[in-house]
Amino acid sequence: MAEVKTANAKPVAHGQRAGKPKNSNNFWLNFGIVAACIIVGWVVYSFVLGSPSNFLDAERHKPANFAGNMYLGGFIVPFLMATFLTMLCFVVERALTVIKAKGKVNNAEFVRKVQYHLANKNIDAALSECDKQAGSVGNVMRSGLVKYREMITNTELNHDQKILSIQKEIEEATALELPMLEKNLVFLSTIASVATLLGLLGTVLGMIRAFMAMGQAGAPDAAALAAGISEALYNTALGIGTSFFAIIFYNFFTTMIDGITFGIDESGFTLTQSFAANYK
Repeated sequence: MAEVKTANAKPVAHGQRAGKPKNSNNFWLNFGIVAACIIVGWVVYSFVLGSPSNFLDAERHKPANFAGNMYLGGFIVPFLMATFLTMLCFVVERALTVIKAKGKVNNAEFVRKVQYHLANKNIDAALSECDKQAGSVGNVMRSGLVKYREMITNTELNHDQKILSIQKEIEEATALELPMLEKNLVFLSTIASVATLLGLLGTVLGMIRAFMAMGQAGAPDAAALAAGISEALYNTALGIGTSFFAIIFYNFFTTMIDGITFGIDESGFTLTQSFAANYK
């Protein structure tokens, strides 16, 4: 089988069949990231936001600054902080992967150069362009080109079978590339929903506290009323803010992946059409 390279895997030597892709979920690594973010959220909430210096009283009911106000948001705040930190971790991870997969050369320009070299039957130059591109489109194109060159000298298959063989090679290479591009995007889409729901839960709990303070006999407890309203508003702000950024980054990465996928499809079409035209 032709040499296949992926954005995050070592090349598969000629004559060896590509093994099963690594588990794209990386369950334990992802679980560790989420758990670490929750721990960091609780540490920041308890020891930074909950520091006595952020309050005017020992009971931590009267905040002296913004950090103290956030602390009054209640126990939902550290979980919201954890979702925000988790989002940042996976945004960085996806950014590094997708940027690398995009390659060093624009897909349209890359395909145009490969078409030129194939029209001149210069396959080595086309392979060189794949190495320069160094992205997912280049990896798939290189895999197809190696099979392309093999089919030129093949005397056992007819013309249509050779084209099908090239298509199959491209499909196999694509099957190795796409899972790495889409990996962990589910975390961003999940956080976009979960953060809003967590913020809503914190809002409801805060309003319950506020109405309980107002329902007390005699004059309402102003401190308890303020704490309840603060809990509601800060949880709402944190939840909506986290959800907003998660949605923005999810759509951004999805758009980039769609562009790479289109480039892969275009490269496959280019190879099959070139072979059909040049080697009838």
